[in-house]
Amino acid sequence: MSALACDVLIIGGGIAGLSLASALAPFASVVLVESEPTLGYHTSSRSARQLIPSYGPGPVQELTRRTLDLLADVQSATGLPLTVPRSFMLVGSGPDVAARAHGSMRHLAPSEALELCPQLRPEAFTAAAIDTDCVGTDTDLLLEYHRCSASDDGVIILTSAPVTAARYDGRAWSVTAGSRVIGAGVIVNAAGAWADDVARLCGVEPQHLQPYRRTAAIVRVGNAPPPGSPMVAAADDSFYYRPAAQGVLISPSETEPAEPGDAQPRDGDIERLIRQLATRTTLGITSVRRAWTGLRTQRASTLPVVGFDAEHPGFFWLAGQGGYGFQTSSAIAELAVILLTGLDPEILGAEPTHIGAATAALRPA
Repeated sequence: MSALACDVLIIGGGIAGLSLASALAPFASVVLVESEPTLGYHTSSRSARQLIPSYGPGPVQELTRRTLDLLADVQSATGLPLTVPRSFMLVGSGPDVAARAHGSMRHLAPSEALELCPQLRPEAFTAAAIDTDCVGTDTDLLLEYHRCSASDDGVIILTSAPVTAARYDGRAWSVTAGSRVIGAGVIVNAAGAWADDVARLCGVEPQHLQPYRRTAAIVRVGNAPPPGSPMVAAADDSFYYRPAAQGVLISPSETEPAEPGDAQPRDGDIERLIRQLATRTTLGITSVRRAWTGLRTQRASTLPVVGFDAEHPGFFWLAGQGGYGFQTSSAIAELAVILLTGLDPEILGAEPTHIGAATAALRPA
């Protein structure tokens, strides 16, 4: 087997691993390994493509706002159309909307909601709220930006390279990934649904991360939302929909425990959702273009886990992003760079108080 050596070995080629690779490359030698033949194959390629500052617990909202600032800087510097404005609207009963509408959301009268989203049936909801600070994101373009940025700065990216063995001698790791043996000072575990499995292989206690199913489809409709319409979600988490390039993206918004794997839609899931949406909207769904299922992995607190393992100083967690992967990716990568290198946050333009709060909230158990 051919050998490589690096300061940091990142395991996982989704948005978490790639965003860290591009952010860390100027400060350390990095190798990234991905078990699949392509990068971003699992959860990262199956995103709703919406960044919502009011979505998730407080620390996630802070990380989302920082990510939006960092992505705006990238867009300004490169001209890449990584994001476009797209509001997010909650609809449902008064209590359900009140329980979910926080952060930068503001309440709407039902008549205002119907003006923005005329496909909603008036009898299907009594309350609404909107977040106009949200953006849609081109996830493929963002992944490719991080891949190119990392490669240009010397990161070695290996695909079809599953990790099959790892040994730590107290100073450095020796890791077998595909046909390579890689020596590294630190392992970063960005393996998504497989993060606990990677930890066990490395002799590290897992963080009790649980993958959950989330199914979606692109459908053809007879009554398409107008251009610029918000993404609409039921406040009871029973569905969401938004305009998409080839129709309308719909999802039953389910959160069901699953095993790590290449998740696929189950018979009847999309059909039941279509019947439900017929009672809540006038979209008039005519057919399904394609459907998919992704896994959203999180720990019980629903917060990501970022930082060195408490019992193993050579092992760094970058996992458990759940449904917040893209919307927190740049801020979490910034935090991880600071923790891995010991750099002063101000060198990266980050607020020390913000970094300190994030470190405390996300540290491994």
